[in-house]
Amino acid sequence: MEKIASFTINHLKLLRGIYVSRVDTLPNGDVITTFDIRMKQPNREPAVSQSALHTIEHLAATYLRNQPEWKDKVIYWGPMGCCTGNYLLMSGKLTSKDILPLMQDTFRFIAEYEGSIPGATARDCGNYTLNNLPMAKWEARKYLIEVLENIKDENLEYPQD
Repeated sequence: MEKIASFTINHLKLLRGIYVSRVDTLPNGDVITTFDIRMKQPNREPAVSQSALHTIEHLAATYLRNQPEWKDKVIYWGPMGCCTGNYLLMSGKLTSKDILPLMQDTFRFIAEYEGSIPGATARDCGNYTLNNLPMAKWEARKYLIEVLENIKDENLEYPQD
């Protein structure tokens, strides 16, 4: 079997950042850009806990789907299985720099969030007890301050092998 694109990235060199993972053109001509929102350096630092990542998912998805300028372009936000980041799928051919302000606002929203976690009830979520708002806020603030507010080119383009 052919290796999928995301498994061809050298994870030993991958930094935290925002990367275009793939750009797909649908049969009808619409374009979808998949972003790798990498919060942790793979295999070099602890992954985000499942409970914090789940909370980040709930908060980011809610924020993005309510953000006036971008909500109609958001297709999907969800965690990576390796717990080192998230995937964001958006309509249109976009670059990492295009969505940097959106990601800064999203992670600032999470870092400063107070209140109940949207959708974190037995009725609304398949594992509503797997949430940790304090750790989600801590992880979001760390990513915002250390990466998003000090972004460099190497945090916006996948490393060359």
